[in-house]
Formats: sequence, structure tokens, C-alpha cells
Amino acid sequence: MSTTTEKRWYLVQCKPKQDIRALENLRRQGYECLLPLHKLERLQKGQWKTHEEPLFPGYLFIELDTLLDNWMPIRSTRGVSQIVRFGTHPLSVPLNIIERLRNTSPTVEAELLPGDKIIVEWGQLHGLEAIFINKDGNERVLILLNILQREVKVTVPVSGLVRAG
Repeated sequence: MSTTTEKRWYLVQCKPKQDIRALENLRRQGYECLLPLHKLERLQKGQWKTHEEPLFPGYLFIELDTLLDNWMPIRSTRGVSQIVRFGTHPLSVPLNIIERLRNTSPTVEAELLPGDKIIVEWGQLHGLEAIFINKDGNERVLILLNILQREVKVTVPVSGLVRAG
């Protein structure tokens, strides 16, 4: 007698900042999960350090069999909020998307690159658009502002910038 399987990938919404915890707890229960990561360069204590973060913060993928797997423990798993649904039905994720995510190795994404357009959200410059020039080694960066038809270089805290959309 052969048993048929209905394995599909689904999206799990995690509790805030608990992606890793949810992943570990689901794997401990025997579920196949995927948490795609990407590398970011962040300023920490005056030095730029590379670290990994979830590609989709607050979400991970889980492979479940609609016929054989017990879905009940998932909701009460630490770190898990719910399985993403469309109406009353869990939303399955196409296999080609999962394969693509699995086959993509994380590359380093610099938060800002020279020439990137940014918006200043700091002090009297709040709301102005500028060009990122470079890091200055501590928690400040050098930007280029266009004020009154003149280009002016200004040093501002890195926390006072956002990438222009």
C-alpha cells in the first residue's frame, strides 16, 4: 500500500523579532523550515560589521503535508504567531520560489554606497535630500547637500539618514 503525500510550502508569520526562535522550535519538532538570510553591513560601536538578518523579517517558510502532518502544534510553538492564510485556507508558496531562495547565497548588502540618494532625518536638515559620500570611521557619515545651487559637504550621524525611495 502506497501513501500519497501532499507536501507544500507555507508561510509562517513569527512574533516580532522571534524569527530565529520560531525556526529552532519548529525544527526541534521535526518540521522542515527555511529562513532565508541576507548579509548587511551595520555600524556598531564605531566600526562597520557584517551580520546576517532575515530576508523577510517576521516570516519563515515551512514544508507541510496536508494529509500526514499534524498542523496543530505550529500555532502554539514559541516564536510563531500564525500560518498565513487567504481567507480560511493556508496560503501555499510555489516550489520554484522556495528553490530560488534555497539556491541563492547571501551576499553582503552595504547599507549605503557612495552615490546613493538619501534623505536626512536629523536636526535642521530634516527632510532634505542628499548624496551619501562615505563613512568617516565612527558613527557619522559624510553627505553632499545641494543648498542654494551650491554643493556642501556635511557630516551627520548615520542614524539620521534613510535611503531615498
